[in-house]
Amino acid sequence: MNYFKGKNKEFSFRDLIYKALIFIGTVGVIVYFLPRDGKFNYQFDIDKPWKYGQLIATFDFPIYKDEAVVKREQDSLLVLFQPYYELDKKIEKDAISKLKENYHTNLKGILPSIDYLRYIERTLKEIYQAGIVSTDYIRHIEKILSEVYRAGILSTEELARLHKDSTSAVMVIDDKLANQRSIDKLYSVKQAYAYLLTADTIHYRPNILRQCSLNEYLSPNLTYDARRTETAKEEILDNYSWANGIVLSGQKIIDRGEIVSRETYNILESLRKESIQRSESIGQKQLMLAGQILYVGIFILCFMLYLDLFRKDYYNRKGNLALLFTLIMFYCVVTAVMVTNNIFNVYIIPYAMLPVIIRVFLDSRTAFLTQVVTILICSICLRYPHEFILLQLTAGLVAIFSLRELSQRSQLFRTAILVILTYAAVYFAFELITENDLSKLNGSMYTYFVINGVLLLFTYPLLFLVEKTFGFTSNVTLVELSNINNSLLRRMSETVPGTFQHSMQVANLAAEAANRIGAKSQLVRTGALYHDIGKMENPAFFTENQSGGVNPHKNLGYEQSAQVVIGHVTDGLKLAEKNNLPKVIKDFITTHHGRGKTKYFYISWKNEHPGEEPDNESFTYPGPNPFSKEQAILMMADSVEAASRSLPEYTEESISNLVDKIIDSQVEEGYFRECPVTFKDIATVKAVFKEKLKTIYHTRISYPELKKQDV
Repeated sequence: MNYFKGKNKEFSFRDLIYKALIFIGTVGVIVYFLPRDGKFNYQFDIDKPWKYGQLIATFDFPIYKDEAVVKREQDSLLVLFQPYYELDKKIEKDAISKLKENYHTNLKGILPSIDYLRYIERTLKEIYQAGIVSTDYIRHIEKILSEVYRAGILSTEELARLHKDSTSAVMVIDDKLANQRSIDKLYSVKQAYAYLLTADTIHYRPNILRQCSLNEYLSPNLTYDARRTETAKEEILDNYSWANGIVLSGQKIIDRGEIVSRETYNILESLRKESIQRSESIGQKQLMLAGQILYVGIFILCFMLYLDLFRKDYYNRKGNLALLFTLIMFYCVVTAVMVTNNIFNVYIIPYAMLPVIIRVFLDSRTAFLTQVVTILICSICLRYPHEFILLQLTAGLVAIFSLRELSQRSQLFRTAILVILTYAAVYFAFELITENDLSKLNGSMYTYFVINGVLLLFTYPLLFLVEKTFGFTSNVTLVELSNINNSLLRRMSETVPGTFQHSMQVANLAAEAANRIGAKSQLVRTGALYHDIGKMENPAFFTENQSGGVNPHKNLGYEQSAQVVIGHVTDGLKLAEKNNLPKVIKDFITTHHGRGKTKYFYISWKNEHPGEEPDNESFTYPGPNPFSKEQAILMMADSVEAASRSLPEYTEESISNLVDKIIDSQVEEGYFRECPVTFKDIATVKAVFKEKLKTIYHTRISYPELKKQDV
């Protein structure tokens, strides 16, 4: 295609810009979500053979200790660690001030009520007088409060946690000096309250002290100092050695076929950790980003080249491109987000839904190639890409082959079952190859496969959303439209019964021909049922609906009659718009006569006006000519079926000659130049029509009459 010359220059340039934006947008969105943390692209397990070639260290790296060893050794270092707490002296001062203030506001000392005074007078007449002893109680409480606050008060929960952690002592920061203090000498609020009551039971009775609201003066004055505590921990662990050896650059680590021992496993794990750490530098991240852009860009470019070379009709239709690249982006982004954030397991994602949707709306080859591109891009997010690619491509193939044309919910259910079984069988085989031990099979994976199959069932309701968003029409919708009990077809059968019967015959002929040449039979069948709906506006002007010998064309001129007949195309489009028929069905209405002429009226006019040239547009259908296989089949079937009704006799020769004459005439007049139908397809269609018409118009045998017997 020349993008810069010719009358379509502006349109072609916009089209090129659109495709460039799709390419850049798809690559940009996918790469943006891809994880860029370091990866060690080797799979290995203890006591399993090394599946790759000889591995040589390319840089020096330490041999890190096992995580369990690290935890055990660090725990032993921290067993005597003492956390830090800040002593708040202001809390003690506030508590004692509050105690004195409460005493001075009550002239009866600590006694808060007249009832309590009467109680004291009744039980301790000779002792409690003039408030003298109550002053002693206040001094006693003040003394004990100072004592427990100097020791330190913790919340009950905090003290319980220290006991649970087996902490024997803490560091208490008092005036910027840290002093060690045993937790046995610390108080919780509850313990401090108990100590206030029992510190001197000989001179101060607990039942009197309980009336003094002691809880008001007790609050924790030790606060956990997280910053100092963590700093102290880090100082202890700074001297901890995380490694117990080193591997030098150029040193052999392992060779193909060698068994991965515990020691070698630790070395490989150390190499993996070190590789990830090195990849986190800014330079490494930039290189990784460049690699991801190049990787994704190559696959997306190859996919666009495939469409341009082998699926030009998809490549030139914006709706098709939007659907294909939206699905690719969606699955790549979902996979990247799940892997990055460690959400569930990627095997629950119904990747087989992608080729199913594309197969329903486009074709099997494009569906499989789209899935291949998507799976290869998604695989770079995973640690184990090989088994992921193996499982997803196999399941995708099974899904495509099991769902040639989706028209019933039961078909999707069958596909989901087959996909689950495929996942399970392939993964089981893969495990037998790699594990060689049935006891080590990963049962959780089979649960993911079942969830995957269940989610695949949601393809059915999603088809409706895809149809409305991208302007497609699924087989499910076509099946619903071809139901002759729907309002439009039922009205057609009542208003124009002859046309309805004609449409039914055309649908049968066209669907059979479509099956033979690999076209979409359900599409052409549905299009055939609706191609003549415009005749409902003027039923009597069409011979198949006339009765009683009345022909309204006798009162019209040839141009007028031609316009009435041609009008069934535009009337059909109006009815289609009114009844919200899909665009693919409207295309059958406009193309089933193409740019042909109403030959009966055209030839009649020519015969009556010898030597004159008529206004060709008055006798020509608006078109356009067919631009798909299905539309070409419908045009042939429509003309053949209508002409077959006028045969004087139905013999094998007459039917064969009629079919050849009509279709050869259409080929010669160039009606099929713009559609991808081949001479081989046309020959096959002819054979189908001849076979079907012979069956329809076969000669029936005469049934014998019963003779009357003489009595």
